[in-house]
Formats: sequence, structure tokens, C-alpha cells
Amino acid sequence: MYYRNISDLNQIILKRLNVLPRDFDLIVGIPRSGMLPANLLALYLNKPYTDIDSFLKGHIYKAGERSQFFDMKEIKKVLVVDDSIASGSAMNKSKKRLEEVAKDFDLKYCAVYVAPGKENMVDYYFEAVPLPRYFQWNVFNHTTLEKACFDIDGVLCVDPTEDQNDDGEKYIDFVLNAPPLYIPGAKIGTIVTSRLEKYRKETEAWLEAHKVKYNKLVMLDLPDKEARQRANNHAGHKADTYKEGQYNLFIESSLTQALEINRVTKKPVLCTENFEMIFDSQSLKYNIKSGKYFPFLRKIALKVRDKIRSN
Repeated sequence: MYYRNISDLNQIILKRLNVLPRDFDLIVGIPRSGMLPANLLALYLNKPYTDIDSFLKGHIYKAGERSQFFDMKEIKKVLVVDDSIASGSAMNKSKKRLEEVAKDFDLKYCAVYVAPGKENMVDYYFEAVPLPRYFQWNVFNHTTLEKACFDIDGVLCVDPTEDQNDDGEKYIDFVLNAPPLYIPGAKIGTIVTSRLEKYRKETEAWLEAHKVKYNKLVMLDLPDKEARQRANNHAGHKADTYKEGQYNLFIESSLTQALEINRVTKKPVLCTENFEMIFDSQSLKYNIKSGKYFPFLRKIALKVRDKIRSN
């Protein structure tokens, strides 16, 4: 697995900014993932920027101004930006959308990250990053989240305060009404929490209220808060589920627990405390399966899988 967070995105743009000419008149981002790098490039190049829909309507955004219509005579060379290219289908769709104005502008295309072999789909790119990969800005909408495990407190919702964590009425009120944090747009494989099993009904009610889609909810089967504190096995409890299934990612709020889950399972853990990916202890099996080692084996396996699915 390859992972890039917002800091990585910013750093690679700064490091490789010299690959871009300075004569662009406008930066256009491909919604929605392309808007973040388009904004950064517009800032560093000191150029106006907009999104594709607004561009087609003649709207741009300038520093210190909400928006304004542009004079087509002033805009000639345009850089169209996306965050990444995997198969290239999204970039091709964007190019097709812009065909109607291609005769009026000198359009160039850019992606920050490209899959190896897709470099020729754009005029400019910043880094080749193999698949599979996750980005901080779209990880919660990734299509493979059914192969992921999620913590609840500190990930899906805020952590309870010490006062709320009374294992009584205050805690029940918290579980039912906790403010949400990161609600995925895709279905989660398994939610694994150190919440006690006796709070399953309230937890399921909260998940339903916030439209969290998931296949399974694993809770801690202990009688009370004191027993949970004596066991002191939050990371071990989560690691047990993560290592036994066909999961390839765990999203955990606590850095301490993330490090321990990774140590036990040898699988990557994304920590929302700092949005760093913890994967120092990956196993040989995982690295071969992910394509980090012997990538040709993964390519062969994917071709076989695709052929089976097409039959």
C-alpha cells in the first residue's frame, strides 16, 4: 500500500514546481479531488483558479475576491489539474467535457500522482505512485473500505470527556448524541471498538442516525468499565479482528494503539491523530499481496481476478 497525506501533497508540489511553465493564465481543478492541488498550484504560481463547471460558465476566483467572470481575451493558456491518475478514466471524462472549448484555449493537463505507465496521459505530473494507494483527502470515500476496519471514538465521532465516560447515564447520552467526525461515504467492512457490548443498542442507533454503512460491529464483551480498565487490551482487542480477516487497513484514532495494532498484525494502520500511515512492521505475505515486493505477481493476480469476474 502507498499512502500520501496533505503534507506529502504539498511537499511534492513544492519540490517539483519547476516542471511547470510560468505562462499559464488560469488553473482549473477537476472536482472534487483536483480542487486541493489546483488551489495550491494557483497560490504558488500566483494565478487565478476555478473548477471545470465554473470554467465552462466563465467564472474564475481571484485573490481577495469571491468570484468574477473572466474576459476570454485575457485567458489563453489553461492548466487542468487532478490529484491523481489510476486507470485514467476520470481524466478522459474531463478531457471530453472540455472538448467544446478546446478550440478557444491552449489546454494542458496535469496530475500530481500517476500510476506507473500512465505518465503519457498528462502533459505534467509530479510523482509516479504505484497501486494500491490511499490519499488522506479521499480515504473516507475509497471503494475498498469494505476491506477496512474502523475505530469509533476519535474516528467516526469525538472521544468522550472524562466526565462523560462514567459507564452510566452520562455515557449513554454521549453514545446517543456524540458529534460526528469522519463519516465515510463508502461501506465499512468492520467497525471494531473498545466500547462495551452492553452499549450495542445505543451505538447501532447512532450509526444508523448518521448513515454509517458497515457489515459488522465488534464490541468488547466485558461487564463494566472497571473490567475494561483491568484488561487494558484496547489495541489487542482491535488487532484480533484485524488480523483474522481479509482486511488491508485499520483506521484508528490513538497513535499508541495504532503502533501496537501494526506491531501485532503486521498490517498498515491509518492514525487520525496525525493522519500518518503506520506500516513499519508489514509482513512478507502482506508486502507480496500489496505489490510492494514482486509487483509482477500482483499484476498477474489482478489480471486473473478481472478475467474471472468478466466470465
